[in-house]
Amino acid sequence: MSAMGDKTHNAGSTSTYAPHQQSSRRSSWSSRDVAYVAAFAALFIAMAFVSIPIGVAGVPIVMQNAIAIMAGMILGRRRGTAAIGLVLILGLIGLPVLAGGRSALSAFAGVSGGYVIGYLISAWVCGAIAEITPRRRPLQTVLFVIVSVLGIFVQYFFGAIWMVVIKGFSLKAALTSQLAFIGPDLVKMIVVGLIASGVAAAFPRLLPEPR
Repeated sequence: MSAMGDKTHNAGSTSTYAPHQQSSRRSSWSSRDVAYVAAFAALFIAMAFVSIPIGVAGVPIVMQNAIAIMAGMILGRRRGTAAIGLVLILGLIGLPVLAGGRSALSAFAGVSGGYVIGYLISAWVCGAIAEITPRRRPLQTVLFVIVSVLGIFVQYFFGAIWMVVIKGFSLKAALTSQLAFIGPDLVKMIVVGLIASGVAAAFPRLLPEPR
């Protein structure tokens, strides 16, 4: 009777703790995850050297906005956001990680602080949508391009809100300042969508599956 009780207890313990252990394994990060985050953070910082001033509200055309979206779409929402978050942490301690050799502190002191926040949010949004996007091509390619475009408008939204609320721009001036970026950014987003879709096809296990 005691032996049967022990077996019952052990079975109950196994059923109780197995889901918890599986959940822990799913939520823990491997060294490979850390390497992916570090690689995209490094790529984002490398793109700091690409900055084209156009004289609109003091905000230049950059490549980092595209890398932020690409990070989410290739790595998924958690790792993609972590990559951009790591860069922003470095920028907040004064390192020149943003376009034009600026730190995050200098960006937040100027008109482009909202775009920096938008980098982080767009990585999460685009990563979250990419994870639930059907993996069938060419449908995935088309949807990835659409998601990329959505991501850039997320960045525009936070950029405009920052200009209006923090810097005192009128809403019209904040929205007008975005117009010069739309053409170049749409081209970049098409390229981002194509690249992300190609990577997803070549490395299907890189982008996390929806849970």
